[in-house]
Amino acid sequence: MKRLLIILGLTIVTVAVVWAAAPTTLEDFHLAGTQPNQVTLEGPNRCHNCHGGYDPAVEPSTGWKGTMMAQAMRDPLFRAFVVIANQDAPESGDLCIRCHTPEGWLEGRSTPTDGSSLTTRDYEGITCDFCHKLVKPAAVGDNPYPGDADYLAGAYDADQKDLASLADIPPQSGNGMYIVSADKAKRGPFVDATARHQMFYSPFHQEAALCGTCHDVSNPVFSRQPDNTYLPNDFDLRTDSYNTYDMYPVERTYSEWLMSDYNSESGVYAPQFGGNKANVSTCQDCHMRDVTGVGCNKKGTAIRDDLPLHDLTGGNTFVPGLIAQLFPDDVDVDALQAGVVRATAMLQKAATMEVSYTETGSEVLLDVKITNETGHKLPSGYPEGRRIWLNVQAYDLSNNLIYESGAYDGATGVLTHDADAKIYEIKPGIDTVLGNILGMTAEPTFHFVLNNTVYKDNRIPARGFTNANYVTIQSPVVAYSYADGQYWDNTQYSLPVNTYRIEVTLKYQTTSKELIEFLRDENYTDDAGQIMYDLWNTNGKSAPVAMNSESIYIGTPPTFNSHVAYLYVSRTLSGKRTIGTASVTVTDQNGSPIEGATVTADYTGPTSGTVSGTTDATGQVVLTTRADRKGATDWCFTITDVVADGFIYDPTANVLTSVCETRAAVKENELSVPTDFALEQNYPNPFNPTTDISFSLSTATDVTLAIYNVNGQIVEIVHEGYLAAGKHSFRWNAENLASGVYLYRLTAGQFVDTKKMTLLK
Repeated sequence: MKRLLIILGLTIVTVAVVWAAAPTTLEDFHLAGTQPNQVTLEGPNRCHNCHGGYDPAVEPSTGWKGTMMAQAMRDPLFRAFVVIANQDAPESGDLCIRCHTPEGWLEGRSTPTDGSSLTTRDYEGITCDFCHKLVKPAAVGDNPYPGDADYLAGAYDADQKDLASLADIPPQSGNGMYIVSADKAKRGPFVDATARHQMFYSPFHQEAALCGTCHDVSNPVFSRQPDNTYLPNDFDLRTDSYNTYDMYPVERTYSEWLMSDYNSESGVYAPQFGGNKANVSTCQDCHMRDVTGVGCNKKGTAIRDDLPLHDLTGGNTFVPGLIAQLFPDDVDVDALQAGVVRATAMLQKAATMEVSYTETGSEVLLDVKITNETGHKLPSGYPEGRRIWLNVQAYDLSNNLIYESGAYDGATGVLTHDADAKIYEIKPGIDTVLGNILGMTAEPTFHFVLNNTVYKDNRIPARGFTNANYVTIQSPVVAYSYADGQYWDNTQYSLPVNTYRIEVTLKYQTTSKELIEFLRDENYTDDAGQIMYDLWNTNGKSAPVAMNSESIYIGTPPTFNSHVAYLYVSRTLSGKRTIGTASVTVTDQNGSPIEGATVTADYTGPTSGTVSGTTDATGQVVLTTRADRKGATDWCFTITDVVADGFIYDPTANVLTSVCETRAAVKENELSVPTDFALEQNYPNPFNPTTDISFSLSTATDVTLAIYNVNGQIVEIVHEGYLAAGKHSFRWNAENLASGVYLYRLTAGQFVDTKKMTLLK
C-alpha cells in the first residue's frame, strides 16, 4: 500500500513541511455497520413517558438523565476536542459524532463534521432507542446464540433482516461500528418482560460487547504494521480492514475487560459494585448495577431484583456541572448532581490503598500500594487529560510540612511533577516517522487524531493481566513494568528522619490544566476552546477527587493542653432567649494550636446539656447553647472530653477544665460574631464511623441540618431548631449505616448549602 511517507518523502528531504492539516476526507473515516439515512430513532421523551416519573431511585429515565451518556453531545470538553480534530484531519469529526450523537449521525446530520447541522434533539446524546435497537454483529445466516431457543423464536429473524441490509458487517463490536435495527421493536435482556410496545428478547444486551461498541476506539486512518507501529493509509480511501485491532488504538476499555478475570463465568467478588449481585463479570454489572424495583410506571409491572439501574456511572465528576450551566433549560440539574455524587462514590471504590513504613535511623521509608479493583486499566477511558496520582505529605512534630510529592495547587490547577511523583496516565503522541512527514516534533501531544504511538502508559492493569494479552489488544504497558498477573503497584518514598505524621491521598482528575490550555491555544476555528477554558477557570479547575486517603503516625503521639479562653452570655430577642457561649483553645505541649480537635463540654444554667465542636486553624472552637425562656443567666461550662487525632491527653498538664460566670461578670461583645453564613467540609473525611459537621451563622435563626443518601432520601435530621449567631458543630455517628457517599444539607433561614462526605468502613 502506498503510504503518506512515500507520497511526501521526497519533499521532506529538501524542505521543512509546515503542516496545516492532513488531506483526509469522509472516506478515510468510513466504517462498517449501519450507515446514515438507513434508520431513524425515536427521541427519549417517548420513553420517559413510561419509564420515568414514579421512582427516581431506580427508574431508567432519571438515572439516564444524570449520565454523561445523555450529555455526550452537550459536553463542552468533547466539543472543543472535535474542533481540533477537524483542524488536524478534515472530516475526522464524523468519527467522533457517530458515538456521541448516534441519532444525528444515523439521520445524516453529522456533516458538516463540526456538528453545525445537528438539531436540539441530537444533543440528547446516546438515547434509549439507540441502545435498545442494537443488533449483535454476525454473518448473515449465523445464529450467535444457537443454544438460546427464546432468541431463535423472537429476535433472530428480525436481526437477520437488519444484517442482510448492510453492505459491510462489522467483524466485532467496536469503534462505533454499530448495527441499528430499522424496525420499531425495542430489544432488551429479559425473556419475561412485558410491554405495550413491540419488543424482542436480546442476549446481546447482557453482554459487555454491547458497551464495547463505543468503548473500544480506533483511528481508521492508521494501519498496524508487523512491528506494531502505525502508518497512515492512502488518503480518500476506506481502510482495508474494519478489524478494530488493525487500526491505531485510541481507547481500549472494553478490550482491557476482555483480557481480565472479570470476563469469566463466575466473574470477580465485588459487591461494592454489583448492587444486588455479589460477583460482577460484565460492564453492565458495575455500571448498571442490579437494584430492586419496577422498570416502568404501568400498573401490574413486576418487581425485579435484577433491574439494571440506568445510571451508567463512570468517573466524570467535573463536566456534569458545566453542562448544567450551559443548558439549564434542557437538562435535569438535580439528576446531573446526583450523577456526580455517584461518580465520586465509584471512584472511591475503584482502588484500594495500603500504606506502611520502616524507620532506618536516617530516614523513614514509606511504601504505598495501590490495587486496581476495576475490570480495566486504572484509569481508563479517554486518555488525553484523565489522570490519577499520589499526593504524599510528611509533617514534623510541630505540624510543619517537611516533604511533599505530587503537590497540586487548586488555585492554579498545577500538578507538580517532582522527582518522586507517581502519576498514572497514558501519553499518546507522534513518532519520528510521522513527525518528519507532518513537520512536527516527535513527542507526546494532545492532537489525538494525529497520534500514532504511545510514549508512556503506566496505568495499573486489571486482574488477569498478562503482558502478551495486552500487546494483542494494543494496550501494552509503556515506559514502566508490571509482571504478569500484577494488578497493583507499589511506590516507595524516602522521607526525612524527623517525620511524625504522614498523609497519603490517591487523587483523580477528570481533565488537566495542560489539556485545557491546549484546547484554547490550538483552536483557530471558533471559540469552543476559549469557552471550555473559561468554564474550567471559573469552576474549580477540575478539582481532583480523593479516591483514598490515609494518615499514619511515626512514634508516640504527643500530648495536648486545652483551656477556656472566655465565656460570653447575652440575651437576645427581647429577653426571650438567653445565650451562653464558651471559646475553647486546644494546643500541643509547645503551645502550638491544634486544628481539628473535637471538644465536648457539659453546661448548666437556664438549661443544661452537652455541646461539642471542632477547633479551627487557630486551635479555637466556640461552643454555644441557649435557653428558650427568660431566667437566670448564670452559666457553667465543664470540658468533659478533648479528642485530637494523633495526640493523647495528658492529665498532668495545666488544663483549665471548667469555667463559670454570672451575668455581672460578663463582658459584652466579647464574642466575635461571623460576618456571613457558611457550611464547612466535615472532618474527618472520609470517616468511620463519626464525623463533625461545622457551620457559621451571622445572625440567630432557625436551623435544620440533615443527612441524605445519594438517592436524595433523608437518613437523619441531626439538628432542627433555633441557634444563636456564631460557629456551631455537630458530631454525626454513622455506625449503623453502610459505606458510601452521603450528603449533608444546612438550611438556615434563606441560606441553603449542601456538601458531600464519604463513610469508609
